Amino acid sequence: MSSTTLLLLGAALLFTAITLSLSLIGVATSERRGVARSVAAIKALDSAPSSLKDELERPFAERILGPLGDRLVNTGRRLARADTAQKLQYRLDIAGNPPAWDVNRLIGLKVLGLAVLGLLGFLYLLGFGWPLYRVVVATALLSAFGYVLPNILLYNAGQKRETIMRNALPDAIDLLTVSVEAGLGFDAAVARVARNTSGPLAQEFARLLQEMQIGVGRPEAMRAVAERTSLADLKSFCLAMVQADALGIPIGRVLRIQSHEMRTKRRQRAEEKAQQVPVRMMIPLVLFILPSLFLVILGPAGIQIVEMFSKT
Repeated sequence: MSSTTLLLLGAALLFTAITLSLSLIGVATSERRGVARSVAAIKALDSAPSSLKDELERPFAERILGPLGDRLVNTGRRLARADTAQKLQYRLDIAGNPPAWDVNRLIGLKVLGLAVLGLLGFLYLLGFGWPLYRVVVATALLSAFGYVLPNILLYNAGQKRETIMRNALPDAIDLLTVSVEAGLGFDAAVARVARNTSGPLAQEFARLLQEMQIGVGRPEAMRAVAERTSLADLKSFCLAMVQADALGIPIGRVLRIQSHEMRTKRRQRAEEKAQQVPVRMMIPLVLFILPSLFLVILGPAGIQIVEMFSKT
C-alpha cells in the first residue's frame, strides 16, 4: 500500500473520529439542556399558584375542547332560530335520546360541520381552476350541507327507531291484552311487557312505568309517551287508553280493539309494500334488463344483416 493511500485513509479516520466526538458532545449537551429545562419547568410549577396548578391538572378535553365547544354552541345559537333548540329536543325524543347526544352538542356539531366542510371544500375546489363565483357557490352549498348533516343523522336515527316500534307494537299490545284479561292490573301488565320484550318500545313502556311509579298520573304519563313520538299508531293507542281511563271503559276491551286494529294496519302496510314491488322493479327492468336482452337477442341478427349488406 502506497504512502499516499495510507495518508488518505488516516485523514478519513481522523475526520470520522472528530465528527463522532462532536456528535457525542452535542447529544450530551442537548440532553443536559433538556434536563435543565425540565427541572426549571418543575420548579416553576411548584412555585406557581394553586389555581394554575389545578388548571394544568385538568384533562385536555376540559381545558381546551370544553371552551371551544361552548364557543361553537354560542355561535350556533346566534345563527339558529329561536325554536331550533325545541325542535332538536323533539327529534332527540323521537330518536330515544341517544347517549352523549343533547341539544347543545347538536348545535355545536352543526356549526363545526359548517366550518369544516366549508373550509375543506373551498381549499379543494380552488385546485379545479373554476371561476371565483362557482367556488363560492359550491362552498356555500357544502357549508349548508355540513350545517344540516346532524339533523339528517338524527332524523334517520328516529325513523329507524320508529320503524322498529311500529313492527313491535301489535305483539306488545297482544301481550298487554292477555296479561290484563288474565287478571293483572294495567301497571303490572306494562311491567311484564317491559320485562319480557326488548327494543325501543320496551324502553318506552319501562319509562312509562317509571313515571307512573314516581307519582305521575296514568293519563299524563300516556300523553307524555304520545308527545315523545311521531308514530301515529302509538299516538292512537295512548289516546285510546287516556279516553278509556277518563270514561271508565274496561281496559281489556280497549286493548282487544287496539290489538285487532294494529294487526289490521300491519297487514295493510305489508300489502301496500307488496303492491309497490312491480312499480319499483320497472325501473331496473327498463334501464338494465331489457337492453341486455335486446343486445343478446338482436345482436347476432344485426351482425348478420351488416355482413350481408357489406357483401352486396
